[in-house]
Parts: sequence; C-alpha cells; structure tokens
Amino acid sequence: MDGGRPCEGLHRWNRIYEDTGIRYHTNQPAATRSRPASFIMAITDFLAATDIATAINACKAKDSFSPKMFFKMVGLSKKTPTEIERVFKILDQDKSGFIEQDELRLFLQNFSKGARPLTAAETRAFLMAGDSDADGKIGWEEFSAMVKSS
Repeated sequence: MDGGRPCEGLHRWNRIYEDTGIRYHTNQPAATRSRPASFIMAITDFLAATDIATAINACKAKDSFSPKMFFKMVGLSKKTPTEIERVFKILDQDKSGFIEQDELRLFLQNFSKGARPLTAAETRAFLMAGDSDADGKIGWEEFSAMVKSS
C-alpha cells in the first residue's frame, strides 16, 4: 500500500472512468492509462440475456451460425445506432476500430463465455457478409449496415 489506511491505496487504484460514453474499470491512474483494462459494460446492458441464450443455443452445431439470424434473434437489429455502436466497441476487442478475423472467430464468446468459437468457414462467411469494402475487416459502418439489414 502507499501508506495510510489499508484501503486508501485500493480506492486510488481502482477507479471507474468515463471514456466515449463507456464505463470501464482500470487499475491505472488517469494520467498514465492508455486503454481500459476491462469493461464494466456488458452485452447484457443492451440485449436480454434470454434472447442471447436462445440465439447461442440456435447455433450450437458447427457451421450453423448466420450473423443476420443471430442479430435478429438477440434483438440487435431493433436497437438504436448508439446501442449498436456500443456493442461494436465490445466486439472490437483490440480497439482498432475494426472487427478483424480473429475477433470474428470468438464472436459468440462475447455474448456468452461458454459459447463455441466460430468455425473457419463461418468466420470467412461472416467476414464476406460484412466487409463491403473488401479490406479484410469490418468497420463500424459495415457492422451497422449488416445489423440493420437483418
């Protein structure tokens, strides 16, 4: 600890910050942090847990995943652009502004920790369906268009 009462250091190091409307928890002071350590915000802040469970169960079998069907089942296609953007930011694990192939492979696990990874074929199909400019990744506008078309 840094002196004083045992809890003083914890309060200084465990802070909640606001950044672009997303709350996250970090163990770094504001002056030295570069990216959030872990998000407090969860997919279930925007989507019903029961809808997520139903959608995950519907694509348990390998090669059964359809992004548009999944978006429809979890209710994402009915959300506001702001809510869709917040979900996009959760899916963009490396905060690059894009959802790349490796992030797509783990797509379902963002919705449910025990969900399976997408197969290589499902990942390629997802990328092809969302990557309208053929740059090998899905940007915010592409993601939004794909969600809204579901």
